[in-house]
Amino acid sequence: MKFIVFLLAVFLLVWLLRGAIGRRSKGQAPPSTPGGAAAPQTIVACAYCGVHLPRDEALPGKGGVFCGDVHRTAFEKAGAAGS
Repeated sequence: MKFIVFLLAVFLLVWLLRGAIGRRSKGQAPPSTPGGAAAPQTIVACAYCGVHLPRDEALPGKGGVFCGDVHRTAFEKAGAAGS
């Protein structure tokens, strides 16, 4: 039984090495993300709960930016009640 497991491990190692060497010899680069590297995004915090999210996903409102419409509404209601 040990001999069979050993042979399977050797076969797997040879198979992986053969694939890596074949890829290099053909000049193919490993797969990368489409479109290259993305530009860094500005991260902002929700004024209601403090969760961090990219600026283009944040919703603007009175008193800052918010992670969702529910938090924007709750923040604006709390501000109106507190005034």
